[in-house]
Amino acid sequence: MPLRTVLLIVVIVPSVTFTPLLASGMRQLFTQWQAEQAQMDLATTVVGRPSIDLFFALDQERQVTARVLAGPRSQAGPGSAARQSLAEQREATDEAVRAFRPLTALDVANGQVGLTAAISRTVRGLDLLEQQRRAVDEGSSGSRQAFDYYSGVVESGLGVLTALSHTDEGQVNTASQPLVDLLWIIDLLGREDALLARGWETGRLTKTEYGLATEAIGTRNHLMHARVVPALTGEETRYAKLTDGEAWRAMTAVEGRLTLAAGNADGDQLRLRDDSATWRSSTETVATQLRELLSLRFEHVTEIGYGHANMIFTVFVSISTVGLLALGLVVLTSWRLTAVLRRRITHLRQEAHELQERLPDVVARLRRGEDVDADAEVPMITPTGDELGELGHALNLARRSAVRTAVRQAEQHRGFQRMLQRIARRTQILIGLQLKKLDELEHKHEDPEVLEGLFDLDHLTARLRRYEENLVILGGGQPQRRWRKPVRLLAILRAAQSEVQDYRRISIDVEGEPWIAERAVGSLIHVLAELMENATTFSKPLTPVEVRAAAVGRGVAVEIEDRGLGMEPEQYAAVNALLQSPPQLDVLTHADDVRLGLYVVARLAANLGLQVEMRASAFGGTRVVVLLQEPLIVDRPPAAPEPAERPEEAPQEAATATATTAANTEPGSEASEAGPAREDGALPTRSRGRAMASVTAQAGSPGPEQGPAGPQDHGGAAAPYARRPLPQRVRQASLAEELKAPVDTDDRDQEGRAARDQPRRSGATIGAFQRQSRKRRADDDAAPPRPGGSPEPTTPTTEDR
Repeated sequence: MPLRTVLLIVVIVPSVTFTPLLASGMRQLFTQWQAEQAQMDLATTVVGRPSIDLFFALDQERQVTARVLAGPRSQAGPGSAARQSLAEQREATDEAVRAFRPLTALDVANGQVGLTAAISRTVRGLDLLEQQRRAVDEGSSGSRQAFDYYSGVVESGLGVLTALSHTDEGQVNTASQPLVDLLWIIDLLGREDALLARGWETGRLTKTEYGLATEAIGTRNHLMHARVVPALTGEETRYAKLTDGEAWRAMTAVEGRLTLAAGNADGDQLRLRDDSATWRSSTETVATQLRELLSLRFEHVTEIGYGHANMIFTVFVSISTVGLLALGLVVLTSWRLTAVLRRRITHLRQEAHELQERLPDVVARLRRGEDVDADAEVPMITPTGDELGELGHALNLARRSAVRTAVRQAEQHRGFQRMLQRIARRTQILIGLQLKKLDELEHKHEDPEVLEGLFDLDHLTARLRRYEENLVILGGGQPQRRWRKPVRLLAILRAAQSEVQDYRRISIDVEGEPWIAERAVGSLIHVLAELMENATTFSKPLTPVEVRAAAVGRGVAVEIEDRGLGMEPEQYAAVNALLQSPPQLDVLTHADDVRLGLYVVARLAANLGLQVEMRASAFGGTRVVVLLQEPLIVDRPPAAPEPAERPEEAPQEAATATATTAANTEPGSEASEAGPAREDGALPTRSRGRAMASVTAQAGSPGPEQGPAGPQDHGGAAAPYARRPLPQRVRQASLAEELKAPVDTDDRDQEGRAARDQPRRSGATIGAFQRQSRKRRADDDAAPPRPGGSPEPTTPTTEDR
């Protein structure tokens, strides 16, 4: 719409909107004043006064009825003083009931919530009053029955007074609470008096009556000390020491002796001391004081309620007057300023439009790595002396600061990435030298304990190399490990397994014999190692991690499944979104993020075209599915001819077999027997303590592939190649017969347990075995092929990188 139309709408819409809002506010204030006025009328005169009169009348009739029923029959005749007092009280009660009954037809639409239900409940109780009186006169109603009836009706009346105290004004509710508590105190005192009336006459109380009396005493003291006395204000404070008065002390002294009556139990009866005179005089004085305090509190609540209602009415009149005047002023002033604002806003709009066209271009150039001059790219808006001019000046400062900040952050980010890559590259050089040195030491030493430590260092170094590659990837670079030939997927999975700390828990199962293109080997090893590490880290120790690979319709799928706690569906969705579209990661802002490994996986997967998805596992953990697309799957490369074995390399093979550990076995197995490389490409394995068996055995013992005649002599003509098994160590095989000690079954068991208790060989020994295998193949390149020409399986090696 045109700007003029917009400004007109800006003028008209607030005016039109303000009018109903003002009317609504005025109506709300009027309704609130009307409701509070009606509620105060109900609480003070219409319902409150009849309810209080009924409450005191029923309380007094309960006490007189209890005295009549507790006295002897001879003194309870029609002409007795007790009966005369009861008849007078009944007339007063009837008058209060007649004043209360019309309240059932009262319209309390603006009244307190629950008031109608409380009035109806009280009236239903009053309907049984005549029946209860006849039962008392005829002697068919006992003291307990009369007590329960009158207490129930009085409690219903208290419900009406409690409902009246719940108004729409919080100050009135707060001030009314002590008023209701005082009524409950008077009721509890009346209950106690009615219960003790029989006790003073007979000198005994039942245990049930004693329990009701002591409960009333405890509740009354709590309400008085904890809720009424702390809330007293103004003239009410003179009753703050009511509990310290002579009458209250006398009453509590009688109650104290009453509580001691529990020790004078005679079956179901408790003997009481005759304190009726003291009790009567003290309770009458206390009741009078409580009624005086109740009257003061009632006046205080009335003053607060009507005062607040009058204040709302004053606010209603004031807001109505001011609102109408403001409405007229807003319409007139807005119409006059429309022309001025239209011209100024048009100018600012043009400046903002220019900024809108320029800033995206600046940001795009920064992303491309170009240098940007913030002062030249952001033109100044000519400032003026009013508020809109100050807005233009602030806009100048804001957009110049934004461009400068973007330029500075981009330069810092690029500089940090370059520094991170340089540091990581230099560290990778040192790690390569360390691996080379460890390789030399593994060839040099044959002591199992020394090799144990070297293998552990080799494993730690391999993991450290992966962590350094993480830094390179997070810094925007790519891994430097390269292969010149395709590699079998099983070898890639084992290479990834060797870079995991808890590799023994990982089991690998590959269907078929898929081969991976050389360009994807290094990155795929890194991705699989990160996912295997994640699976072992976030699952309980000793639980297996299963890795399965099989051909599917669009390539090869690798599944990594753990048995951990898994994640929530929202977390799976967030992780999969990250893996599908890796963000431009700023390492500085994500330094504390525990998902840096997922960022690495996401980047490598995006570069290779891998599809990585995390799902919930049937075991309760997480299953990761890595889909290798068909361009990454290649055919098996042609095998090189198998070289013949040279006799002088047999010692070297023995050393190589010694360096091979249980890291090449299935996870969870203690050890497996070492052997030559099999036709299916699986890596050889060996048992702990058996690496030198072939060295110490008889020289003429045939191997599994030599046949009964043993190996042929290579000193003359070239003999056909025959693969011999790796050496195996046999306990005490190198000792003379005189030095050998008998080994029984218990020693073997203890030896096996000791071997199991020792630290296991590190998974990095796979690398040691691979290096020895590569050296063997390099030395045998000139040797004649072995019979049958079966291809030798290829495993990922550092020489192929």
